[in-house]
Amino acid sequence: MGQFICERCGNKDERWVGYIHGKPYCRLCIKFKGETAKEHNVSTPNSILDVSYFLTKDQARVSKKVLENYQNGIDTLINAVCGAGKTELVYDVILYALKHNQTVAFAIPRKDVVIELKERLKDAFSRNKVVAVYGQHNDILEGDIVVLTTHQLYRYENYFDLIVLDEIDAFPFKGNDLLNIFFKKALRGHYVLMSATPDEKTLNYFKQKGRDLVELNTRFHGHKIPVPKLIISKNPIKFHILVKTLRCYLNKNFPVLVFAPTIKEAEKLYSLLKHLFPGGECVHSLKNKREEIISLFKKRRYSYLVTTAVLERGVTIKNLQVIIYNADSNIYDEYSLVQIAGRVGRKYDAPDGEVVFIGETKTIAMERAAQSIRHKNTYL
Repeated sequence: MGQFICERCGNKDERWVGYIHGKPYCRLCIKFKGETAKEHNVSTPNSILDVSYFLTKDQARVSKKVLENYQNGIDTLINAVCGAGKTELVYDVILYALKHNQTVAFAIPRKDVVIELKERLKDAFSRNKVVAVYGQHNDILEGDIVVLTTHQLYRYENYFDLIVLDEIDAFPFKGNDLLNIFFKKALRGHYVLMSATPDEKTLNYFKQKGRDLVELNTRFHGHKIPVPKLIISKNPIKFHILVKTLRCYLNKNFPVLVFAPTIKEAEKLYSLLKHLFPGGECVHSLKNKREEIISLFKKRRYSYLVTTAVLERGVTIKNLQVIIYNADSNIYDEYSLVQIAGRVGRKYDAPDGEVVFIGETKTIAMERAAQSIRHKNTYL
């Protein structure tokens, strides 16, 4: 008998091969079971892009280049700062694909962003069928535009002419070989990747011939990204600094996110803060009704949240202020700190705000995150 190679994911590592009645099966991708998509015949040459705003000069430059690359069969990485308006940069290439009767996917690692993004795309492409596919929501798999989590790409082998994949550096997609395989197998055409914090390996890959790296170093509203303030102190002074900073923001009626490295630390921190500051909550990946709590925070029903990295991305709230407590934890690298800092100042009518890193030591990641943001601000 020859070596077993999984037809779905290509696995041939014997450590991930099991046997039932002497027949091999792949244990690496066995949990990815379910209906696969049927061929969807897109016939929408009358598609329109229905938006009520204009792109900035820099956004228009990037959008045009991405479209030209797709027309010429070139895959693109958009490296755009947090708050640049990345989604809008791919509307023109999506419209082009639809007008040429091509299948389109917009993939992203996190379910909550899929849900929000589906509504935005429905508004922008009002003549098209836009469907969302994620865990426990996969009854309808076919549409002109399929918005889905990266986990669901296994249902679409050799299916999409255009895949837009956002947050390529986010969990659980980043470093997940299996999800990368599903992405490649779902593609029959070309792709556009997007990230605010791609690593050097990814940047170098797209600088090679046959691919293109397109950069956007300014936010859509033209203001600078708030540079983090680094505050170094030991306990108990460190905690008092947190309390003083949080009180200052709340007295100004600003919504605040207080980040902690782990679920245990977040719960412990909130157990202390809730006695000093009623009106807050704690959220993390194991929290019941997490989505409901986040929604209420956006509606200002909660004045602050203590959170883990679950709110590192996808949060846009007017006048938001951010504190990272124990920012010197080895859980935080430069890229995650930049992403968290990027939650602040995202609104056109509220482009400013503060980001505070509080720790007992000044780490290389903290310094590089601040330095990276300062460098991006030099483009203004």
